[in-house]
Amino acid sequence: MQASIDREGCIGCGLCADTCPNVFRMADDGLAEAFVRDVPAQEEAAAQEAADGCPVSVITLT
Repeated sequence: MQASIDREGCIGCGLCADTCPNVFRMADDGLAEAFVRDVPAQEEAAAQEAADGCPVSVITLT
């Protein structure tokens, strides 16, 4: 599974970083980023929860 964020649509709420901090973090500009592109198997459920909970639906998991 790979994670990405459309940072142009990100509102910087931090939900993804709180839900799955081993994949997502808040960058210096206040927007979220997927700093681990290839999601480890043990983090897939948390990454999916973060994507499902994103209020602006900018997280893509493939």
